[in-house]
Amino acid sequence: MFSSERLKGIDVFVSVADLGSFTAAAERLNLSNSAVSKGVARLEARLGVRLFQRTTRRLALTEAGQTFYRTCTGVLADLEEVELAMSAEQREPHGRLRIDLPASYGRLHVLPLILEFTAQYPRLQPHISFSDRFVDPAQEGIDIVVRIGGSDAWPSNVGRRFFGRQRLVFCAAPAYLRDHGTPQGERDLEQHRCVGYGQTDGSVYPWYFQGRQAGDMERRIIHPHVAVGDGEGQVMAVLAGHGIAQLPTWLIQRHLDSGALVEVLAPLATDGLAMNLVWLKSREGLPKVHALLEFLTARLTPAGTVG
Repeated sequence: MFSSERLKGIDVFVSVADLGSFTAAAERLNLSNSAVSKGVARLEARLGVRLFQRTTRRLALTEAGQTFYRTCTGVLADLEEVELAMSAEQREPHGRLRIDLPASYGRLHVLPLILEFTAQYPRLQPHISFSDRFVDPAQEGIDIVVRIGGSDAWPSNVGRRFFGRQRLVFCAAPAYLRDHGTPQGERDLEQHRCVGYGQTDGSVYPWYFQGRQAGDMERRIIHPHVAVGDGEGQVMAVLAGHGIAQLPTWLIQRHLDSGALVEVLAPLATDGLAMNLVWLKSREGLPKVHALLEFLTARLTPAGTVG
């Protein structure tokens, strides 16, 4: 039989995990530090596992803590959903909202929009994370996800809006082109240094070329002079003259406009991966989710400029 004891300490645990601090959680919950610490300790004792790894400098969730956190936030979200559905007067977006964004595009172009949206609704509490991996919103308890590429077959419990494809262009710094020459055709790329996007397993993302038929893309393996596993870091390497790169316009347009980077081989520019706005269907009726979805749908563009 379900015991109310299982609910005790969950709000304390989630607050500590969210804020990364017992002190901050105590302030949010209007409790003493001692009460928060004891609440977590009792929860750990009841579960028989350590939820937090504590050091003198930081507080982090253990593997068991991460699993329990995902479950707890999912349960709290479901309770919130029911309460809001039963409360007809609740129309203003408010409460906790989990959002996951692609690292570079998210920081440069989506985060400013979310902060603008949040400023309109002071009762909203966005929790924004950044990652470039595939994210299952249901499994990880995330309300809204923005993704470049990702799965071709999203789970049936999520909604998706396609808002374009990123435009990929070849570019280099003027100093590099002065020293090494400007490529005049696709084969010339083989004689140049290139800057690639590297992955943690040592592999490198391919370059994309237009296929023989309209809409087709060919992926070609490259052997970069420099590989950087971050879009903004990749731009830094190109600006520093380390070679030619294929980069999305949303990442480099301001450098092209200023002349810090120069587009080369313009006929080889191509549309790259799809850009998607994804969300949990079960939560799209919540005012906070619905309002942000509509806001982002109206404002997100493949180029990263205001739509």
